[in-house]
Amino acid sequence: MAATDLDELLRSLRVWAPGTTELRPFDPASAPEEPLPLFTRWFAEAVAAGQPEPHTMSLATTDEEGRADVRIVMLHGADEEGWSFATHATSRKGRELSAHPYAALGFYWPMLGRQVRVRGPVTSAPSEESQADLHARSTGALAAALTGRQSEVLGSVEELRRESEAAWERARENPTTPSPTWTLYRLAPEEVEFFQGDADRRHVRVLYQRGEKGWRRELLWP
Repeated sequence: MAATDLDELLRSLRVWAPGTTELRPFDPASAPEEPLPLFTRWFAEAVAAGQPEPHTMSLATTDEEGRADVRIVMLHGADEEGWSFATHATSRKGRELSAHPYAALGFYWPMLGRQVRVRGPVTSAPSEESQADLHARSTGALAAALTGRQSEVLGSVEELRRESEAAWERARENPTTPSPTWTLYRLAPEEVEFFQGDADRRHVRVLYQRGEKGWRRELLWP
């Protein structure tokens, strides 16, 4: 197998290629007073544009020693209380959120050349709400949650297969089986940034910052 020249491969790639990406005009003067309505509109437009998995997002946290960590998770909702996602409280990200309950989210919708960045403090929902969130999802999601031990060292693929098959059986037989460590988290936004790409690199960046009297909106240099 021939070795890959990473630098050459990177130089061959394009961002926002014509025919794949539609860079829409975005007049910041038309942005609403608060970020949630704009996020909802952009999210719906990403779905309508055929953006694969628009509900996935990067979740950035820090561990006990202040070292950064990031992974892809799924958005469970966004409302006046905040942007929500879920995981096991005993997972690595769950432990990091317990140590430092502050996080950042990043959405990227390349079909529209758009990004949304959110950051703020994170709180966990009551157990009853967390379990209701889990049971509203698919059988596979419940089976994965019941498999448990997320982020722990795995002895073998065979061990995972056995545990997963048993969890799938439990999930099918009892769709309301609880997963005690499954936790719904909410990030209450202090800052939300909207980025719209521009073919001439005059990207539009609108930053919302929450203050004592509500949201303040300003433009940023690209």
